[in-house]
Amino acid sequence: MTLRARIDAVSGTAPLDGWTGTSRHWPVAGEDLTVESLPRGAHTARLRAARGGDPIAEAELRSGADEAVLALTGSAGRHPADAPLVAALIEAAFQRCPDARRLRVAGLGGAPALLGLAAEVEAASEAPDAIVERALFYQLPLLWLNARTRAAYPLIRSQVGPQDRLPPLRPPQPNGPFYRRWLPHLGTTLSFRAIDRRHDLALFHGWMNQKRVAYYWELAQSEAELDRYLADQEADPHLFGVIGSFDDVPVGYFEFYWAKEDRLGPYYDAEDFDRGWHGLIGNVEHLGRPKTLAWFRAITHYLFLDEPRTRRIMGEPRATHRKMLSYCADAAYETLKEFDFPHKRAALVCCERERFFCKVPL
Repeated sequence: MTLRARIDAVSGTAPLDGWTGTSRHWPVAGEDLTVESLPRGAHTARLRAARGGDPIAEAELRSGADEAVLALTGSAGRHPADAPLVAALIEAAFQRCPDARRLRVAGLGGAPALLGLAAEVEAASEAPDAIVERALFYQLPLLWLNARTRAAYPLIRSQVGPQDRLPPLRPPQPNGPFYRRWLPHLGTTLSFRAIDRRHDLALFHGWMNQKRVAYYWELAQSEAELDRYLADQEADPHLFGVIGSFDDVPVGYFEFYWAKEDRLGPYYDAEDFDRGWHGLIGNVEHLGRPKTLAWFRAITHYLFLDEPRTRRIMGEPRATHRKMLSYCADAAYETLKEFDFPHKRAALVCCERERFFCKVPL
């Protein structure tokens, strides 16, 4: 069966109803790639990848009810160095086909660039096809993380932390930008960078002193007091602060923490690599459910990518905060129970890795 026949064999019952136009991708190799979509009909499109404006690869895409087919032209994918390029084309294909559970890369089963992307190969009459599962692809740290900020440690038990919940030795906090992903439904790039109190203190102070933020965070303090707060955080191995941006415009502040040694740890059976987070949207121009939900999903995605041994992302929102709990539900967080902190009645929420990547669109 030819590549064209395999493209045509897919049932065209699901139109290309995702992103149209040009998407952006940042492979860990440090490249800046764009993928342009050139629609050819309701179910077919041409994907054209470029680096610095120069075309470097093309592929034919056809949607299906549960599976889409991608056929790369030329020699792309047949060298190990092509893996970042192929990953960008695969991400673009999943963006164009949001209902596709898997992607069939025609004729490239066993090709060097697909060996780290496809966990399954299906034989065909001419050449095997590589099968890329959406739920597995988005767990691979190929396109969204800054490789210089990733430092997975071996399991070395530390003596620093709560004596009844001693954690493993934690990697150092990241510096600078560490996650970036283009959001097709919003037409913007979402990114995270570590907060730097030398440059971000005024922004942090302004956000914390907003009345709606202060109600939950209780940090409506002076710049000097908030500088001490951030300095204490820098010396704490169990958490770090983050600025989240849309198209490099600061939008929100988040804290990512290891749940075992956090205040949450004693209230459930914590595992070494459980993570959690708190957050606020400080830039009022970016409030609203679509963008807030994008933060929930991106944060959870990053925390799972950052440490492959993390099986659960935990949370402890106020039990009465119904809007927050509705966001949790839409990001695959399940409410396990309610419990009492000294300062609030909380809901214990949990997002499991498998459920997140199977249920949440990215």
